[in-house]
Amino acid sequence: MSTTRTADPETGVDPRRWWGLVIIALAQLMVVLDATIVNIALPSAQQDLGMSNGNRQWVITAYTLAFGGLLLLGGRVADLVGRKRTFVIGLIGFAAASALGGAAVNSGMLFGARALQGAFAALLAPSALSLLTTTFTDPKERGKAFGIYGALAGSGSAIGFIVGGVLTEYLNWRWCLYVNVPIAIIAVFGALALLHDRPGRTDARLDVPGVVLGCGGLVAIVYGFAEAEPRGWTDPLVLALFAAGVALLAAFVWWQTRAPSPLLPLHIIKERNRAGCFLTMALAVIGMFGLFLFMTYYLQVILGYSPVKTGLAFLPLTVAIIIGSTQVSARLLQRVAPRALMVPGMVLAAGGMIILTQMTVDSSYATEILPALLLMGFGMGLTFMPVFATATAGVAPEDSGVTSATVNTSQQVGGSIGTALLNTIATTSTTTYIAAHLRDPARKAQVVAEGTVHGYTVAIWWAAGIMLLAGLVAGLMVTTKPPKHGAPAPAPVPESVA
Repeated sequence: MSTTRTADPETGVDPRRWWGLVIIALAQLMVVLDATIVNIALPSAQQDLGMSNGNRQWVITAYTLAFGGLLLLGGRVADLVGRKRTFVIGLIGFAAASALGGAAVNSGMLFGARALQGAFAALLAPSALSLLTTTFTDPKERGKAFGIYGALAGSGSAIGFIVGGVLTEYLNWRWCLYVNVPIAIIAVFGALALLHDRPGRTDARLDVPGVVLGCGGLVAIVYGFAEAEPRGWTDPLVLALFAAGVALLAAFVWWQTRAPSPLLPLHIIKERNRAGCFLTMALAVIGMFGLFLFMTYYLQVILGYSPVKTGLAFLPLTVAIIIGSTQVSARLLQRVAPRALMVPGMVLAAGGMIILTQMTVDSSYATEILPALLLMGFGMGLTFMPVFATATAGVAPEDSGVTSATVNTSQQVGGSIGTALLNTIATTSTTTYIAAHLRDPARKAQVVAEGTVHGYTVAIWWAAGIMLLAGLVAGLMVTTKPPKHGAPAPAPVPESVA
C-alpha cells in the first residue's frame, strides 16, 4: 500500500504519527500480555487437555523460551528487510499461531502453538519499538510516545491477568488465545494505512553463525532456568544447559568481532548508558515477574479470590505504572537525567516489595496488599519509560531493530530467570518451613498455608534486593544528561512506503 503523504511539507513530520502510535501500542500490548494471559487459564487448560503437573509449565515456558531466544534474530531481520514489513508479518503469524493454540486438541498442539506465538512475537516486538524510534524524532513528543510505550510494557503483564480472568470465568480458556486474532487483524490494517519505514538494507547479509551461537546460547540459558524449577539447580541437565549457554554466548561475542555483518554490533552494548539500561531492565523484570507469579497464587489459593477478582486486584498496579510512566517520567525526562527517575523508581518498587514481605495467611487487601502494589507500580512506571527511551536514543537507523530487540531480550530473559529463580527459592523455603512446624497432623492445612506464604515472603525479600541492585546499576552506569539525549540521530522522513 502506497502512502505518499507521510510527512507535513513544512514540519517534516508525519501528521498521523499519533494514530501510528496507537497501532504500535496495540501490537506491543498483545505481545506483552500474552506472556501472562494464560496464567489464570492454566488450571482449566490443564484439566481440559489432560496435562500432567510436570508438563503444564510448558504452556508458559514455550512462549518465553521462543520469544527470548529469537529476539536478536527478529531484530536483525527487521533491519535487513524493513521494520514495517516484519511488523505486518509478525502480526499475521501471531494471529495464526493464536488461532492454532485456541483450537488445540492435545497438550503437544498447545505447546507448539505457544512456541510459534513466541517466535512471531520475536519478529514483532523489535519492529514495533524501532518503528516508534524512527516515527517520533522530536524530543518532547518522543518522551510522550515512550511514556505510553513504557506504560504498556510495564503493565501489559498485569493487564494479562485481568483479561485472562474475565475470559476464563465467563467464556473458557481458549478465548485467552482467540482474543489475539481480532486485535491482530485491526493492527495489520492500521499498520498498512498509517505506518511508514525506509526500505531494508539490500546489501547486507544475515549473520548465520551469529544466529546459531547467539540464539542457541539464549535458548540454552532460558531453558536451563525453566528446568531448574522442577528439577533443582544441581540437576545434571540444568548444569549442562547453563554451561552450554555460557559457552555459546562467549563464542557469539568472539564471532561478532569478526563477522562481516554481525547479528549484534558490539558497539551497541559497549556504550555505557545503553548497557546500563539493558542490565537495569533485566534486573527489574526478574523481581516483577516473580511477584506476579506469587501474588496470583496468593490471591487465589490463600485468600480464595476468583479469577476475575484476582485480575482486578492487579488493576491498581497497572494504573500506577501508567501514571508513573506517562504523567511523571514522560514529563520530566527532558528536564532531568534518566537515572534521576530510574533510581528512585527502583527504590520505590523495592519498598513496595518490602511491605509485601509482611503478608500472612489472612492479610487484608486494602490495608496491606494495595499500598504495596501502588508503590511498586509507580516505581516501575518511573523506571521503564527512561529505560526504553535511553536505550534506543542516538542509534543509527540500520541498527534500530537489533537495539530494540536487545531491550526486549533483556526483558524476556529477565522474566524467565525471575520466575524460575524466585519460584525455586519460594518452594525450598516452604518445604523447610512445613518440615519444621508440622507436628500436629490436625493442623496440616493451616501449616501448609502458612508455609506457602512464608516461601513467598522469603522470595519477595530476594526480589526487593534485586530491585535495589537494579537501582544501583542505573545510578552507576546510566550517566547521560537530560538535554536532547532522548532524541535519536536526525534522519529524514521517508516520502513513500512500499
